[in-house]
Amino acid sequence: MMTLPPDYRPSENEEFMNALQVEYFRQKLLRWRADLLREADGTLASLSEGGIHEADVTDRASVETDRALELRTRDRARKLIVKINMALQRVENGSYGFCEETGEPIGLKRLEARPIATLSIEAQERHERMEKIHRDD
Repeated sequence: MMTLPPDYRPSENEEFMNALQVEYFRQKLLRWRADLLREADGTLASLSEGGIHEADVTDRASVETDRALELRTRDRARKLIVKINMALQRVENGSYGFCEETGEPIGLKRLEARPIATLSIEAQERHERMEKIHRDD
């Protein structure tokens, strides 16, 4: 494990996925996962507090809607945690930051915006065009 300078940001002037960049994204993924897990613990605690005790039917419906929305949000977070874990595996095996289809670098800006990205922008656009073509059939 490596210590990053506190103000470090990956740069296009460096070798792509050098040790500093890899550690930067590893830490970013770990922080993101920890935040999601912390939020999930809070949701679990609030949901386990008991049933809905609202006397008014409208209030009860509102509380049920809020809980359903929270559960959907947690399900999305659960799926995101799986993707983060897969990205961390790619960090460990040295394939992180490279397109699954082409093997080309994904790009720092894309990884900053979406650290779990597995495709370059070009490959993602091709993938989306193919999905649209097949969906329209």
